[in-house]
Amino acid sequence: MKDLAYYNGKISSIEDMRVPMLDRGCYFGDGVYDATFARNHIVWQLEEHVARLYRSADALGIGIPHTPEELCALIRRLVTQVNTGEQWVYFQVTRGTAPRNHAWGEMCHGNVWVMLRPTEMVDVYKKIKLITVPDTRFLHCDIKTINLIPSVMASQKAEMAGANEAVLHRDGRVTEGSHSNIHIIKDGVFRTAPTDNLILPGIARAHLITACRELGIPVNETPFTVDEMLNAKEVLISSSSAPGLRCVEIEGKPVGRQAPEVVAALQKWVRDEIFAETERD
Repeated sequence: MKDLAYYNGKISSIEDMRVPMLDRGCYFGDGVYDATFARNHIVWQLEEHVARLYRSADALGIGIPHTPEELCALIRRLVTQVNTGEQWVYFQVTRGTAPRNHAWGEMCHGNVWVMLRPTEMVDVYKKIKLITVPDTRFLHCDIKTINLIPSVMASQKAEMAGANEAVLHRDGRVTEGSHSNIHIIKDGVFRTAPTDNLILPGIARAHLITACRELGIPVNETPFTVDEMLNAKEVLISSSSAPGLRCVEIEGKPVGRQAPEVVAALQKWVRDEIFAETERD
């Protein structure tokens, strides 16, 4: 298949898949999701992404009709059915299907969605541009829900400004990007926001922290401000599809570019890890 959609056991192309209007994801955004990518039909860090999906579902009381091991096996099997080895791998669980009512009663398990689409991996050495946008999301950003309207609006604003990503902030504190985590390098230290309720604990973020520790780069997981970001030696973003991109411009003004050797070491570590995990014997 050129792409693939899965819904509660049904498989088709993405365009042909039909979802019931009474799925609570359709009218409440009542669901959780995760996403990563595949290379050579091997899914990068699948167990970590599935574990985060279950944490998000547990936080909202959403039941998933598979064990984590079963869901991993299902996704791996589906990935092999798409012709192209490099794929965007998206999966979500909505609370279930029922007539519209805010309270969900005693629904026992959710609806499982998977979407696989051919996508080239992002070049980790790509240089990007950012804008800043006030963070208007709710106060449970640590749960990866499918309610993404604030992030959608911020991403559109970035696109219209010719930027690659929007940096969200609350009262001056940088929280994260509209679909990424934000990091800075300042005074030789890798700074990244703490994993409190205001950010999603990114899988790629965790791997960058591991990279720093293996490379001897100090890590500080405390909040930093927009001003600190604008004056940092380097600014980086990370997500599973872009695990360590270097920012060179924010709001049309040059930033970073003062610790190229540190960035190069981190990017090489991430690239080597991805290629090692997704290379077939």
